[in-house]
Amino acid sequence: MNNLKKELAARRYWRVAAAGLLILISGILLSGIYGKWGFNRKKKIVVGVFAGSYWDIENGYYYRILDEAISKFREKHPDYEVVYTSGIRKSDYPEWLAEQFMQGSAPDLFFIPGNYLDTFARIGALHPLDDLIYEDDDFDPWAYYPTAYNAGYLNGNQLAIPYECAPRMMLVNKTILDAEGIDMPDSDWTWEDFLSICRSVTHSTDESGVINQFGVRGYTWQDAFCANSVKILSPDGKSCDFTVSEVGEAISFLERINNLSSGYALSNADFSKGNVAFQPMVFSEYRAYKSKELSLKKYSGFEWECLSMPSGPSGDNVSVLDTLCLGMSKKTSHEKEVWELMKTLTFDEKIQGKIFDYSEGISPLTSLTESDETAKLLRQGTGSRFNMDTLRFVMEKSIMPRYIKGYGEINEQISIAVQSILESSSNLQMEQIIWNRKLNSYLKNLQ
Repeated sequence: MNNLKKELAARRYWRVAAAGLLILISGILLSGIYGKWGFNRKKKIVVGVFAGSYWDIENGYYYRILDEAISKFREKHPDYEVVYTSGIRKSDYPEWLAEQFMQGSAPDLFFIPGNYLDTFARIGALHPLDDLIYEDDDFDPWAYYPTAYNAGYLNGNQLAIPYECAPRMMLVNKTILDAEGIDMPDSDWTWEDFLSICRSVTHSTDESGVINQFGVRGYTWQDAFCANSVKILSPDGKSCDFTVSEVGEAISFLERINNLSSGYALSNADFSKGNVAFQPMVFSEYRAYKSKELSLKKYSGFEWECLSMPSGPSGDNVSVLDTLCLGMSKKTSHEKEVWELMKTLTFDEKIQGKIFDYSEGISPLTSLTESDETAKLLRQGTGSRFNMDTLRFVMEKSIMPRYIKGYGEINEQISIAVQSILESSSNLQMEQIIWNRKLNSYLKNLQ
């Protein structure tokens, strides 16, 4: 009996020892597998971003805001690694991003230039954000300028969140206006006010009799169409009505403005030298060139400020708002964490505030852009006379253009039509009818 007990005890001992050895070996093997395949590594979020300023203005802070946002995100999510590919040029970025989606290696989070939301929505690349937004008590859609926020809205879904924006505004050479005894226009000025000032300042300033001072440079048909609420394309973009009265009014105004310069082709150098009273410019460019260093190089010898765009008889003082957004990949496996990183970049006021330090646009967060601290920063960077009320007015009146399929080609055809009419001596309404047929034929072939 004692021998039997000893034998059973020995068997139990070796059985336990064998089990322990098996667990040890399994642990070693699993550790090797985890190490080989990366299961013990940090989870990764990939961000798609381009090099350089979105506003095509050279600065050395390409990734500064992104790096700071990533550091802040990782404080709460230390188990995540966030990486991005650097060195992709802005001009190459849309094509690069499309290729990533086609190859199945799309980034989890990516920047979307203002005119590409529709493109990436059509290929099914974007994750709808509505549920994430509604379920997040810490996120407030109403904190953004409405036009900027709507830049990420398409076909009934919020597909992106605005990161940075800048409206198109009118630059004014205050030195010319003061010399001519002309007051700075109000924010709600009209085409007639604009034309009257341009007519008054266009003349020779010396005894040569040759016109060397002009009213405006760079006012385009797009500016005129926006100012007069021109809407010629159907909702689906497959047809247009170029015969509407708003188009005729806009083209007639362009003709009157163009005739003031007597055929002289104005260049940016004419404005830089202080010989032109007005020039439309995106606010980001205004911020950059108002800085002391660039101002001395480019626009010296005269005072200049910014103003809202003039309104047409059928429109308003609207400005086109260019907005850089952030979107989430539909195929991301880190939905909640990517949303948190997206919020850090677009909703965190400390991170968003860095836009005024390291970029040339403005934050789409209303309270941040209109804060006293931001107003002080903008005045330091653009001059003590900068009027925050003007920026507020412009943002309230801002609009987003419709970036539909074939947007670039359609715009080019409209540009050809407008230029042809301006160069023609034929009846305007008849020219509109002729070009209406041509444009609709083009749109039909574009489908």
